[in-house]
Amino acid sequence: MNTRPLGKTGLRIAPIVFGGNVFGWTVDEKTSFEILDAFLDHGFNAIDTADIYSSWVPGNHGGESETIIGKWFKARPGARDKIVLFTKVGSDLGKPGQKGLSERWITQAIEGSLSRLGVESIDLYFSHWPDSETPCEETLGAYDKLLKAGKIKAIGASNLDARQLTQALAVARDKGLPPYQVLQPEYNLYDRASYDGALRDLAVAEGLGVVTYYSLASGFLSGKYRSKEDLGQSRRGTGVGKYLTARGDRILEALDAVSARHSAQPAEVALAWLIGREGVTAPIASATSVAQVKNFAKAAKLALQPQDWQALDAASATP
Repeated sequence: MNTRPLGKTGLRIAPIVFGGNVFGWTVDEKTSFEILDAFLDHGFNAIDTADIYSSWVPGNHGGESETIIGKWFKARPGARDKIVLFTKVGSDLGKPGQKGLSERWITQAIEGSLSRLGVESIDLYFSHWPDSETPCEETLGAYDKLLKAGKIKAIGASNLDARQLTQALAVARDKGLPPYQVLQPEYNLYDRASYDGALRDLAVAEGLGVVTYYSLASGFLSGKYRSKEDLGQSRRGTGVGKYLTARGDRILEALDAVSARHSAQPAEVALAWLIGREGVTAPIASATSVAQVKNFAKAAKLALQPQDWQALDAASATP
């Protein structure tokens, strides 16, 4: 499978990143291994996780996703060398001092992630959320030390707006610190407003890698949620109700039409739209079955035509 440069990190990734938030939540360990095997077999090579995944599940504490991925690495000799591994720091783990982007916490949190993943180095380490209580200089200084120690290879940021990213890049330049080289924004056919515009323009101008999350709008863009009655189909359904709007209906209608022209599934088309967008390196997408990984492979090969782009852009244009 063709790979793409991930901004200026020196890393190259296939056009879809696996979202590891499902591990330890909607997917058990055995199924996780099967899905990861299939993902690698289809030629994909990047996995995204975070120290917080999946703490929201009753009985979990965070780190469950990293632990499952680490067990998969251990059970599959050689797999680690084929994977570009992302994880994140900064979310609130529910214990005193275990949140944010202070040097103290980053220094502690990286050791936990490395241990759970069973690796010596993480390829791309993200600031999960902005931290208004910690100076950006302190955060980037902590990452500088981790980079020099070989514990991480590149840094990125998730959930920054254009102003925050501009400030972070300026601090890096002014203080001689490593800049964020990858951005992870929420972005999909429905949720376009926060990335399209100033943030996307900045990412393109700076040559940042961009990996989008909620790329299928929590499953809405798969087409399986079309009414309130459909929301009970999965544990993720409760987060989909907000998409059941007139605009959501238009987007699904456009996806259906494009899907029919290409004998594809709506999710495949939605991912292909992201893969082909300027300012996007690769969407992050989760799967709960091997069959869904096969859909990823189809999406990566799907070439949308001008009429497809026109239909999807018109239906999803933000008000």
